[in-house]
Amino acid sequence: MSNAVHIQFDCLPLRSFSRLDVPVDAPQEDQEMIARLRAALAKHGSHNAYYLCNGQCVFRLTNHEQIGTVAFRFEGTALTGPDDMKTQSVDLRVELEGEVCDWLSAAAVDWLTETVRHAVRIEFDRYIAAGDLERTKQRAEQLEADSIARGGFLGMGL
Repeated sequence: MSNAVHIQFDCLPLRSFSRLDVPVDAPQEDQEMIARLRAALAKHGSHNAYYLCNGQCVFRLTNHEQIGTVAFRFEGTALTGPDDMKTQSVDLRVELEGEVCDWLSAAAVDWLTETVRHAVRIEFDRYIAAGDLERTKQRAEQLEADSIARGGFLGMGL
């Protein structure tokens, strides 16, 4: 049996985006992602701000794989302190993705939606402690350098 809460996400440091131009031939999905990145930058700035995308949080409420599972997807910004060592807050859009839980009520969904935010904040601290934040920053810097070297857009396959 896995952990009671399973969280996964992709992390994009907002400071790594010097330009957010949208090529005219970019797929709609990429255009929408760039719009969300622009909104996050406008709201939070780029300093100590990280965009979490493709996020999923799964709660296992019982010791049975097919009963009592509630899954959410999320996307948004994690903000760290000045030294990038601790998560200060998260600003996430959270949506119920699916559930196998006959007794799940609307009030429980609301409570679990808020719990996703708390769980992601804790998980982002674990992400930082594991050194993944530094590796993510290095990958983003390399992608930016590659983009500049090629004169433009590399796509959203970050």
